[in-house]
Amino acid sequence: MTFREWLELREPADAAARSRELVEHLPATDRHVIHDLGCGTGSMGRWLAPLLSGEQHWVLHDRDQELLEVADVPGHSVETRQSDITQLSAADLAGATLITASALLDMLGDEELTRLVGTCVDAGCPTLFTLSVVGRVELDPPDPRDQRMAAAFNGHQRRTTLGPDAATAAVERFRELGAEVFLRPSPWQLGSSHTELMAEWFRGWVGAACEQQPDLAAEAGDYSQRRLAHATVDHVDLLALPRSGR
Repeated sequence: MTFREWLELREPADAAARSRELVEHLPATDRHVIHDLGCGTGSMGRWLAPLLSGEQHWVLHDRDQELLEVADVPGHSVETRQSDITQLSAADLAGATLITASALLDMLGDEELTRLVGTCVDAGCPTLFTLSVVGRVELDPPDPRDQRMAAAFNGHQRRTTLGPDAATAAVERFRELGAEVFLRPSPWQLGSSHTELMAEWFRGWVGAACEQQPDLAAEAGDYSQRRLAHATVDHVDLLALPRSGR
């Protein structure tokens, strides 16, 4: 499965999971200029745009030019920028009324996260980061090996990124820089209408766990034959607002 196919497969579950409540905390404005970091095909915009009133201009950032060529937020003006989002400066985000991203924070290392948070705060506008994994998974029916697989997967993420620790680290960084931070849960609830997504996610989850802890591989074949009825994959959404006077 290509990365684009994976993004398309997960888009409905992402849309159902994100917190609409945080959107209600955004300041009202007649014209939005929204910078979407790591936009992929534009799924964040397709979810968020209908929830905002007023004119919208979307600036879509991604390092993958092929994704940018198909990225779109229907009904609104869009420009695309091929960007390394870990190297953006506040000048690159000049004029933004909102900075947003989806499923991004847990892909960053500590230095990358610190730099990105600083850039967002310096831009002086709200920042909405959705769908950061937090390392908790609940499978139905349960299996005694679930927790071992989860711990190994989390360890695999922490090899090169903050993984499940990213959201907590982001909250700390934003607050250190004076932002007001709100958090809301945004779990994937995968069931009978998500069988392909659940199978693809589970395959990757187990594979990463076994790569991190090779002794699990002996059990992986039998474990992977499970017929899951439901999976809850916990995420969190984060909204950071500049404090008045910044």
